[in-house]
Amino acid sequence: MSSDFPPHDVVWQTSAWRSRVRKRLLDWYASNARDLPWRSRPGEPLTSPYRVWVSEIMLQQTQVTTVVPYYERFTTRFPTVDALAAIDEPTLMTLWEGLGYYRRARSMHAAAKHICDQHDGEFPTNYDDTLALPGIGRYTAGAILSIATDQRLPILEGNTQRLFSRWIAMQGSLGEKPTMDLLWSVADAMLPQTGSGIFNQAAMELGALVCTPRNPKCDECPVVRMCRAKEQGLEQSIPGKVKRIQYEDRTEFAFVIANDKKDRYLVRPIAAGQRWAGLWDFPRVTSGKFDNVDDAAASIGHEMSGVVAPLKQLATLKHAVTKYRIRLDVFVASVSGKPPKRWKATPPWQFMTKQELVDLPLSVTGRKIAQKLP
Repeated sequence: MSSDFPPHDVVWQTSAWRSRVRKRLLDWYASNARDLPWRSRPGEPLTSPYRVWVSEIMLQQTQVTTVVPYYERFTTRFPTVDALAAIDEPTLMTLWEGLGYYRRARSMHAAAKHICDQHDGEFPTNYDDTLALPGIGRYTAGAILSIATDQRLPILEGNTQRLFSRWIAMQGSLGEKPTMDLLWSVADAMLPQTGSGIFNQAAMELGALVCTPRNPKCDECPVVRMCRAKEQGLEQSIPGKVKRIQYEDRTEFAFVIANDKKDRYLVRPIAAGQRWAGLWDFPRVTSGKFDNVDDAAASIGHEMSGVVAPLKQLATLKHAVTKYRIRLDVFVASVSGKPPKRWKATPPWQFMTKQELVDLPLSVTGRKIAQKLP
């Protein structure tokens, strides 16, 4: 056992303790598991690797209640890997709109094409082949293959990190290599010889519903008598805190520019490499360099080879992106100068009706702007 591991109780190395924990956890799960569309219950046929993959990618950074309707729409529209690979990216982005973290959708699209090219459209069931797919790491590969094919593979994500840390009273900081190495070892040791997928889902479920980050429901926990953190009065302080993001406040500006008839609005697709690439957006200044709307309008006007004049404020929207806490001031504006056909912007600007905007993939704030159009 590594001497670099953080302080913890070695009870997890005892087979009798592991057996008792497994039994109580699985008994609890059989009666308390949520009915989710991607989940099979004990005794039912296993969910396909493709459907588990879709659910696992959607659940990254997103709450279960938010994911369920997206998952159902997505798997109805794309019931197979082939169907997903064949779709164009704008359509995919429209279906993904509102889930955020759009890189996930692009990675899934790339992975689906890879599966069609390299695996004849069948989701791979070999660990190395699965791990090689875009957007899939150790946790996701383990989740897909253990849940869909019952391979004996451990998983470690937010819920199970917290759960295992408390079970063994691990007093280290999540994210540090010695801590994560220890937790992966615990996750592997806890797996039964068969039924690893059910065990992994049960552990995640207990972490999500009972062994919560704050005020864990220890009186409802089936494993409370074996939990070393509870025994030592450490359930509130374990696991150690992860360093929180230090947000920077910034102001950004967006402009609603209509055509002469006031029935179409200026938008364009966002270029590759920029925030929300693949979506469409209104004229927007995201650099955070400008403190006032006139300077921001001048920046947009320079790009259009014209003069953008703010007329009135339409809305103020607040949101967060990566490390930034953003105030987005939205203005109705006019533009004068060269006609749109002579603007040399790449990608090109286009005037769209409100109905056409409904069918375009927009960012969350872009959609809110579209809903406020005069």
